[in-house]
Amino acid sequence: MANFKIPETQKVAVVPKAGGTIEFKNDWPVRQQKDLAAGECLVKIEASGCCHTDLHAALGDWPLQAMTPLIGGHEGVGIVVAIGNNTNNSPVKLGDRVGIKWLADSCLNCEDCRKGREQNCSQAKLSGFTVDGTFAEYVVSFVQHVTAIPEGFPSNDAASILCAGVTVYRAIKNSRTEQGDWIVIPGAGGGLGHLAVQYARARGLRVIAIDTGDHKAKLCRDLGAEVWVDFKTSKDIVADVKKATGGPGAHSAVVTAATSGGYNQALDYLRPGATLMAVGLPGTATINASIFFTVFKSISICGSYVGNRQDAREALDIAARGQVKVHFALKDLRELQTTYDGLTAGTVAGRIVFDMTK
Repeated sequence: MANFKIPETQKVAVVPKAGGTIEFKNDWPVRQQKDLAAGECLVKIEASGCCHTDLHAALGDWPLQAMTPLIGGHEGVGIVVAIGNNTNNSPVKLGDRVGIKWLADSCLNCEDCRKGREQNCSQAKLSGFTVDGTFAEYVVSFVQHVTAIPEGFPSNDAASILCAGVTVYRAIKNSRTEQGDWIVIPGAGGGLGHLAVQYARARGLRVIAIDTGDHKAKLCRDLGAEVWVDFKTSKDIVADVKKATGGPGAHSAVVTAATSGGYNQALDYLRPGATLMAVGLPGTATINASIFFTVFKSISICGSYVGNRQDAREALDIAARGQVKVHFALKDLRELQTTYDGLTAGTVAGRIVFDMTK
């Protein structure tokens, strides 16, 4: 069995209070093996993705408030270096490479957990929100919920699959679409969106990508989007989508954009019997849906919130086999604030991953 030397302190990025400035600490304590509870594990982080959720958690602009002081991050890949005493039937062992997701832990015994909605568990612990996250050298997580990373799949490539990938994969899987159907992805050039394009193509769907900017247009087309609609230059997005589908509209829309406009337009360009998958989280915004036409057109509106442990395994497997590739820029953790600035401005194409080995 491997033995790892665990330091007393570590480097972290921490937000002391909601809306506060990011602070970088070099003397943050590391939980030692003897202090881990049964079922807990300590993971030495190699890579961490950055998600729009991390920005919302830091700003405190969601209806739900994150813990403070806050160490954000929930797309971490690293090595298990310690496991709590009296941990029984652990699916991981020392030295295993694992992923830490938004859902850090759940009870696994309530109705939601038993039905595969672990993320809806009333006792759920959320990485980088209600428990410390992956913007740190070491993270305490839970053996039943960390996810094994496929052998040969680089940590930097795997990181963003753990939230962005899992989230859009589950939404597309539950979108009630069949091979050859049209699916619209508002926000297609962003962190979630560019992965949604690829997972949709992997399922044989025809993709209409909505976003703005030449760089994002090229990215979406290169990833297999059949149709591109620039929401800033289009005179009528609804008409453009219907024209692309031959008239009736799309079979589904997976809205990854964190704006209410992306949702409200989708209800107009979906065909009868279609499904709107709500993924992007714009805080306090609302969907303004016509009850009459939602009923008349038999439209289904479904919220899709991250994914369960099986979804994570499936999403990682597809990516590890080369069918989905995260387009990311590799940065140092000290660039976290500039990354948040780019997310706020909407200028980040693809994903940002922090190299935590430096």
